[in-house]
Amino acid sequence: MKCPFCNHMESKVVDSRPTEEGNVIRRRRECFNCAKRFTTYEKIEDIPLMVVKKGGHREQFDRNKIMNGILRACEKRPISIKQIESIVDDIEKEVYQTLEREVSSDAIGEMIMENLKNLDEVAYVRFASVYRQFKDLNTFIDELNKLLKENNPV
Repeated sequence: MKCPFCNHMESKVVDSRPTEEGNVIRRRRECFNCAKRFTTYEKIEDIPLMVVKKGGHREQFDRNKIMNGILRACEKRPISIKQIESIVDDIEKEVYQTLEREVSSDAIGEMIMENLKNLDEVAYVRFASVYRQFKDLNTFIDELNKLLKENNPV
């Protein structure tokens, strides 16, 4: 680490401790050349995750968009905020664990629908109707029939 006082390239770590949030390490260093002390901070590099939208444009991943979409689908349903936050946390974790720098909005939408299907069928159908852009009553009925077949296999 370069000394900010004399520009010498070597220093030693005198003290090291995590910050209150725990995601940054604060280090006190001492320069080998001038013996002055200075502080550095070390943190994990945030790799921005980009979402590739249906039109091909890209935007930065935003967990609030997922939260808002799920909240709308779950409106007036017996689903707690804790359950919704858990879904959003799971999706965010899954997306970041792929280690890809880009993820399609389709993949995220499918993850949301899979989670909602297991949580509440009405919320699932609400989300699916917007996500899959149901054009008419027949596409809506087709989705309901698929859901019924999955729940009641003959």
